[in-house]
Amino acid sequence: MDTGERACYSCLCVECIRTQQVGVVENFGQYSSMLSPGMNVICYPLQTVTARLSLRIQQLDIICETKTKDNVFVTIGVAVQYRILSERAYDAHYRLTDPHQQIRSYVYDVVRSTVPKMDLDHAFANKNKIAESVRQQLTVDMTEYGYEIKASLVTDFSPDKKVKQSMNQINASKRLKEAAAEKAEACKIKQVKAAEAEAEARYLSGIGVARQRKAIIQGLQTSVVEFADEVGGITSKEVMDVLLLTQYMEALSTVGANTLFLEHDPACVSNLQQQVSSNFMQKASSRVRKQKAHDIPDGEKSMSRERSKRKTKKETSVKGNLEQMGEDVLGSFGNMGKAVFG
Repeated sequence: MDTGERACYSCLCVECIRTQQVGVVENFGQYSSMLSPGMNVICYPLQTVTARLSLRIQQLDIICETKTKDNVFVTIGVAVQYRILSERAYDAHYRLTDPHQQIRSYVYDVVRSTVPKMDLDHAFANKNKIAESVRQQLTVDMTEYGYEIKASLVTDFSPDKKVKQSMNQINASKRLKEAAAEKAEACKIKQVKAAEAEAEARYLSGIGVARQRKAIIQGLQTSVVEFADEVGGITSKEVMDVLLLTQYMEALSTVGANTLFLEHDPACVSNLQQQVSSNFMQKASSRVRKQKAHDIPDGEKSMSRERSKRKTKKETSVKGNLEQMGEDVLGSFGNMGKAVFG
């Protein structure tokens, strides 16, 4: 007794067919019947089991090379899942000599007739369409031979190595371009914000300088008036000379902190005093003449009203001259600072 799948007594032989299998029985080479799973009895040696066909789902992996519409050669991997129909096992066994080769031929035909109609990017995006075309074509052709096509999958889609490198370089260049644009936009925003901050700082600095000069002018005006009131016989010119020397000495101390070497002697101070005083007097006298020429009363007005008006205008003129002298002092020191540091 064969401990495997067969037990024979006289002319009887017991055949065991496993689950999800069918056995093909022949009488002297002629098909007789199909054996179902389990124990089966045949007349040996008149009858023999020539083949056992599996009814399980099987997978066939196929590699196909073709080209796309834009002349790029690609290698496509297709996995076909199929099984034999039990009711058509006869056709599956007797009508095809090599079913695997038959399936490969159909896959090659479908892939090489579908992919050349697509560009490379289009083919990448439509792998499911390729797989569905393969499944439909195999279903139509292989059902006649007793095979059921369960699924068709595109498992690999690989262009040439140089094409891969080119595609990676294109993507890398695109990313670098986007990164450069973002970086430039960031620099633009940074520069705009810096310019806005600088403009705001200059505006506030200008307000501070204007207030500072206004305070200095008011201080100089108050100092001149108080000094002239407390010390008798002192004119506004002499007071301004004293203030000019004081400001000059303060400017020298500030300049000296920066370790600059300047020519200095009493003659320089005297010359500076004479030049500034002469400039102040010329500007003040020209303003007074212009103001008097503009404000001469008509001959029809009374003498008392004319004297009162002249007295009032004189006081106003002196006050205005003092304010203008203060501004000239600041302007002169500003010009002197530009000459020294510029």
